[in-house]
Amino acid sequence: MRRLGSTQVTVSQLGFGSSGIGNLYRAVDEETALRTVEAACQAGIRYFDTAPHYGLGLAERRLGAALADRPRAGYTVSTKVGRLLVPSPQTAHLRDEEGGFDVPADHVRQWDFSAEGVRRSLESSLDRLGLNRIDVVLLHDPDQHWRQAVEQAYPALHELRAQGVVGAIGVGMNQWRMLHRFVRETDIDTVMLAGRYTLLDQSAQDHLLPACEERGVSVLAAGVFNSGVLATDQPGRMYDYRPVPPPIHDRAVRIAATCRRHGVSLPQAAMAFVARHPAVATLVVGATSAEQVRRNAELLARPVPDALWVDLVAEGLLSS
Repeated sequence: MRRLGSTQVTVSQLGFGSSGIGNLYRAVDEETALRTVEAACQAGIRYFDTAPHYGLGLAERRLGAALADRPRAGYTVSTKVGRLLVPSPQTAHLRDEEGGFDVPADHVRQWDFSAEGVRRSLESSLDRLGLNRIDVVLLHDPDQHWRQAVEQAYPALHELRAQGVVGAIGVGMNQWRMLHRFVRETDIDTVMLAGRYTLLDQSAQDHLLPACEERGVSVLAAGVFNSGVLATDQPGRMYDYRPVPPPIHDRAVRIAATCRRHGVSLPQAAMAFVARHPAVATLVVGATSAEQVRRNAELLARPVPDALWVDLVAEGLLSS
């Protein structure tokens, strides 16, 4: 277990991302979702991340149900604020195609980084999760909402942390530049960095990660498989939630070939590369089955020879 920043909140080296059990891209039945979370607990995972955005609240409800019988002190939960779920009976007969989740579109997402929006979102998340507290709260994707997020949402979270209502606060995004601003200009404890420090994209390496080390901000590393292209021994076809561009797929194929020469699988290398950075506290990896959870835990536990990283750099496949 590792502490987030200077807080008392701890996370396991491998975390569970719940977007999959919120029916991202395809439906997962209730029993499978519960078994997946159970497998995560059995594998030693003690950190679980979720958000209202995931399945229009479905991921939060399922995660809460799966953890309901476990001692509350035995796990850490993070959720996010910035999107309020507003009932939409007129679209309930449709599917949530805009969000990418295979669930009824019985709610719509409404951007809201106001202080009141933060409080409303947290109250709703607590209700869906069935919890009396949330350990970590993250501002979720404030890309187009910097001013409101930094002037209203962040102070609200800062106050909740000071009151002991939440243990740690931070920001989660798919870009590094605004995260860098938050690290430099606010007093957050953690950032969730999705997809910007991976085998295929090290764009956060030169500025954000050093700033996190300097300021004592812990990194929750998500998207380590870049939406799937790095998740299997043979590179997949999705990259950052879209079909993978041919040049990136070709690069992934070359990385996989180098990994094989060292007896390492592509997903094993993808996790090991991110985990070795000193700013990274945990890898947040999604799963939609117990088998995927067990595989990820097993792969992360396997050692990776340093010679692999040397060869990847020498072949121009990894920045030095």
